[in-house]
Amino acid sequence: MTIESRRCWRIFLLAITFLMWIEVDTPAAERRLLYVAAPGIRNYLEYGGHGLLVFDIDDGHRFVKRIPTGGRAEDGTSLNVKGICASAETRGIYISTLKTLMSLDMVTEELLWERAYDKGCDRMALSPDGTIMYLPSLEKDQWYVLDAMTGDEITRLTPDSKAHNTVYGPDGTRCYLAGLRSPLLTVADTASHTVHHTVGPFSHGIRPFTVNGTQALAFVCVNECLGFEVGDITTGQKLHRVEVPGFRTGPVKRHGCPSHGIGLTPDETELWVCDAFNKRLHIFDASVMPPEYQKSIVCRDEPGWITFSIDGTLAYPSSGDVIDVASHEVITQLTDELGHQVGSEKLLEIDWDGETPVRTGNQFGAGQVVK
Repeated sequence: MTIESRRCWRIFLLAITFLMWIEVDTPAAERRLLYVAAPGIRNYLEYGGHGLLVFDIDDGHRFVKRIPTGGRAEDGTSLNVKGICASAETRGIYISTLKTLMSLDMVTEELLWERAYDKGCDRMALSPDGTIMYLPSLEKDQWYVLDAMTGDEITRLTPDSKAHNTVYGPDGTRCYLAGLRSPLLTVADTASHTVHHTVGPFSHGIRPFTVNGTQALAFVCVNECLGFEVGDITTGQKLHRVEVPGFRTGPVKRHGCPSHGIGLTPDETELWVCDAFNKRLHIFDASVMPPEYQKSIVCRDEPGWITFSIDGTLAYPSSGDVIDVASHEVITQLTDELGHQVGSEKLLEIDWDGETPVRTGNQFGAGQVVK
C-alpha cells in the first residue's frame, strides 16, 4: 500500500469513527407527543375507537400508535372516558371511566391496575408531584382522595354538589371541586384534605372551569350562559358575568349547556370559550378584567372542551382541530390509523427526552403564570 493510499485509509477510518461518535453520543432531540383517550366523547367509538391514541406534535400531529387500555363493561362494550392526567415524575398516566380508574406506566405502556369505586368516577386531578389524586364520584356527593400510586383511598370530601370536575392548583396547596348541582366552587386544603372555603355563588350550576396560575381567579362555565363568569378565589366573591356578543344559542348534541369548555392560554393573555351550538371557539383578551371578546374560530364539530400544548403555541378543542394560537388558524385535524376523525375531551401532552418522560401537560387549560 502506498503512502498516499495509507493516508486516504486513515482519513476514511477517522471519518467512520466521527460518524459513530455522533450516532452514539449526540443526545436525541426532545419529542412532544399528544395522548388522546378514547372514547372521549361519551362512548361514541366513531371519534377514535377505544384506547390511548398517540400523535407526534412536531410531525404534523401524525398518528403514532394506539396503546391498549381497560375501561370496558362486563359485556365488553366501551365505557365513557371521563378524565385523563399524568405525571412525568412517577411515569403514571391515569384514565377514569364511568366506573373505574386505570393506571398505566407511560414508559412500558403496561396497564398496572384498574380499580372500581363504589360511587363511580368522573374527571379527576393529580397533585403536581404526582402522588395524590382527587377523584370525583360520578355526579354524586363525594370526592375520593387517593394515593395515586396504588389507587388506595385516603379519605373523602363531601361537598354534596353532584361531583363532576376537578382542578389541582399549580402549587399543590389547593384543589378545586365543581359539581353540576351547585353554584359554589369548593376549594379544598390539600394538606388536611378538608374544605377550606367556597367561591360564589355563581348564577347557575358550574360546568367546566379553570383557574389562573396564582390561584386568584376562577373562570367558570355555567348552565344557560354562552360565555363564562369570573370569581375571586381569595374573597370567595363572584366578580363578573361575560356573555359572548353577537351569537344566538340553541339545542346542542351534548352536555345541555351553551358553553362546555374553557381555558386560559398558559401565558394567561387569552381566554378561550367553547360554543357547541355555533361550532365555534370564542377568544377573549384576558389581560383586562373583565375579559373582552376578540374573535371566533369555526370548528369541524361541536366543541365540548379546550386545552393547550405545554408551550402554549397550540390549542386542542375536543373537535379534533389543532389550532395555532398565534394566528388563530386551524393548522390540521386529528385522524387515526385508518384516517378516521378523532375527537376527545380527554387529552394532554407528554414530552420525552429519549425514553424518559420530562414533563406533562394538563387536560384543563389552567393558567401557568405563578407570579
